[in-house]
Amino acid sequence: MALHVMEEANRCLGCKNPRCQQGCPIHTDIPEVIRLLKAGNLDEAGRMLFENNPLTTMCSIVCNHEGQCEGHCVRGIKGAPVHFSVIENYISTTYANKMVKGPAPSNGRKAAVIGAGPSGLTIAVILARYGYQVTIFDSKDKIGGVMRYGIPDFRLPDSVLDDFAYRHLELKGIQFRPNTYIGTALTIDDLFNDGYQSIFVGAGLWKPNRLHVRGESLGHVSYAINYLANPDAFRLGERVMVIGTGNSAMDCARTAIRKGARYVTCVSLNDSITASDYESSYAKLEGVSFLMNKSTMEIRDEGVVLADSRVGENGRIEGIPGTEQLYPCDFVIIAVSQGAESNLISTTKGIDTTRSGLLTVGEDGHTSRAGVFAAGDAVNGARTVVEAVAHGKKVAEAMHEYMQSLPMPVYTDYPDAPVAEGVVPDALGEQKI
Repeated sequence: MALHVMEEANRCLGCKNPRCQQGCPIHTDIPEVIRLLKAGNLDEAGRMLFENNPLTTMCSIVCNHEGQCEGHCVRGIKGAPVHFSVIENYISTTYANKMVKGPAPSNGRKAAVIGAGPSGLTIAVILARYGYQVTIFDSKDKIGGVMRYGIPDFRLPDSVLDDFAYRHLELKGIQFRPNTYIGTALTIDDLFNDGYQSIFVGAGLWKPNRLHVRGESLGHVSYAINYLANPDAFRLGERVMVIGTGNSAMDCARTAIRKGARYVTCVSLNDSITASDYESSYAKLEGVSFLMNKSTMEIRDEGVVLADSRVGENGRIEGIPGTEQLYPCDFVIIAVSQGAESNLISTTKGIDTTRSGLLTVGEDGHTSRAGVFAAGDAVNGARTVVEAVAHGKKVAEAMHEYMQSLPMPVYTDYPDAPVAEGVVPDALGEQKI
């Protein structure tokens, strides 16, 4: 590994006008990171990576490198680009083990983060660096959001997220409140009442988009986001059909193969695959087949009815009557993206949304309600992890500026209440009164 990393590092030309940095959504100073590594300053390179991108260990694995840093590398014009993903992963995972610094001194202010996905985690870390007391609320039992529950473990191991939780949350004093859905028992108003001066909403997209065809409620059908959250809960059989060809569809198809399916087919409405070449090439290598230019007409117990597709008069792709055929399969996964859930917004006054349920924000991520900010998928729709980090960095700075403009919080409810004396276990586990 070390030899391979240094071979890649030595291929870097150190361009004065680094196209790779321009292609990175968070503008990682790639030439400088590589220069530091080559000079033997791995720790300094690692510090640079984490200062710029708290989620660098994850991004080094799941970023669309072929369309970003590596896709812009000048060496890639006539040959193979410098594979910075390998370099970043080596530096970040090695340096992460040395990150043992505790929390910054408290500035006396509290901030809440709703959603433990990429943007929420980024904001929590940056605010904690400023000394804010940060609490993350999430409806799941562990951090990561779509990175844990929407990306298979063989692509992004849970251990990477678990290490992030230790290095960046536990050691930094960031509190995590799991299994807590804001918008039911607790609302945004409750958070403000409890002293949080600013609230970030990054709840993500957990509502599957439907096909709106007959048979979606049958027992052998699942939506991609539900399947990927816990693949072991489903019995697939031998033949699996995945409706969709995006990255999520590739994750479903490749996971199905690893869970015992012998024949997996992805269905595309048109003649193109929307997943990245990297993801689709792995799917093909592992045996996934593709049906192109097919519209899903109906799901039946014995399979899926598909028809040849065409662009209709309204500009939408539709099935051609008379071309319907039944394609037998044992299990169907619908992977046509996700939308926003509305409980959180419907229980909060003063937050504007678009017609599709996404949050309306200004350039700094501020919603129409004072003190409430948003970023990531809840604002932009489905995006990549690194794009969520880039947006989250800007919003974190806006939240910091907003809270610094507010007076320091003063807690007046029962300020002189004495500490109660009661039953307290001693060091031996016995009870003292």
